[in-house]
Amino acid sequence: MKFQRIQDMRIDHDITIKELSSALDLHRDVYSRYERGVRDFPVDILIKLADFYNCSIDYLVGRTDQK
Repeated sequence: MKFQRIQDMRIDHDITIKELSSALDLHRDVYSRYERGVRDFPVDILIKLADFYNCSIDYLVGRTDQK
């Protein structure tokens, strides 16, 4: 499942896939598959992303507009 907000957050913060995948300790291609919706995000990666962007997982996946 693709969560557009996750890609939007990365772009809004001017971060490349390579930079973010490195920060998450993932291979660039693996993270790219997550972001494109080819593979589902594991919960531990969603937690790391929420911590990285200082927001909730619900915000990242579009369940709320409140960070």
